[in-house]
Amino acid sequence: MNNAFAFMLILVFQAEGAPFNQEAKSNTHHSVQFLVLADWGGMPHHPYSTMVQVNVAQQMAITAERENASFVVSLGDNIYLEGVHDEYDSRFKTTFEEVYYQDSLHIPWYLIAGNHDYYGNVRAQMIYSAFSSRWNFPYFYYKETRTLPGGKVLDILMLDTIVLCGNTYGRPDGGQGVKGPKSVYRAEKEWTWIEQNLKDSTADYLLVCGHYPVFSVGANGPTDILLTRLEPLLYEHRVTAYLSGHDHNIQHIQTNRGEERMNYFIIGSGSYTITKQLNLGRVPGNSLKFFFAEHGGFALFDVSDTRMKINFIDSKGIVRYEYSLRPRN
Repeated sequence: MNNAFAFMLILVFQAEGAPFNQEAKSNTHHSVQFLVLADWGGMPHHPYSTMVQVNVAQQMAITAERENASFVVSLGDNIYLEGVHDEYDSRFKTTFEEVYYQDSLHIPWYLIAGNHDYYGNVRAQMIYSAFSSRWNFPYFYYKETRTLPGGKVLDILMLDTIVLCGNTYGRPDGGQGVKGPKSVYRAEKEWTWIEQNLKDSTADYLLVCGHYPVFSVGANGPTDILLTRLEPLLYEHRVTAYLSGHDHNIQHIQTNRGEERMNYFIIGSGSYTITKQLNLGRVPGNSLKFFFAEHGGFALFDVSDTRMKINFIDSKGIVRYEYSLRPRN
């Protein structure tokens, strides 16, 4: 990569989360299909991938081929356990390119960072966007917009929850320990961006995505800062759903405020699974609608003018759960 191009990339990184849009792949469906996963970053030693990850990747490829998926949303912890050193790190090849090699997965991947990515060089993951035709990591937080075949619009806000909440320290697996943002200035700039983009969105579907969950019954549990500051915004701006990872399982949690409901989907079993529900008592009563951690999995989103259908698919290709959401009023 020449110096001029590298300088241009740095200028992009300094922008305030400019949208990164790409036209959807044409298909015969009357909807847009995409895959979602998190916590898929392999292992830090040979063979640099796990069997769970490989099996999930195979089923993702099968699903993407069958459904003609347009893109993949990746919700952090892209490289375990300590991210990458630089944009030339071999882990991009051994943990990403050689695992998700199938033709059907050579579609745009939209990524954000997880806590383990922050143990390494997150900017190097952004720069890798210039080396890979499918790796799209334009900034710490950004917006992706798609127009559905029938004309309705899907907005996806990709957040950096480590900037907002701080990193996790104190345990080898990175669990717990979120004490607050490392830089209050950077966090407040992102909160301003979030509030403005939620306010401005007139999309028929509005997804907000981050690595840390708002609610979770898993080992890490809810994230207090997101409960305090993000959850009210999700209700205020009628967000369709919040997607996250961090806990290594698949969950659907649904809360309500009067007549309003909010849906939280955790899709964090791309590389490992953890079955423990250590924080079941920290979510509202009867809010846990689904939990799965027998083996790995991912989600298929199928979005049409009339509904957003979410399928949780495991590493054997079995649809474990299905739920549908309507467009925003």
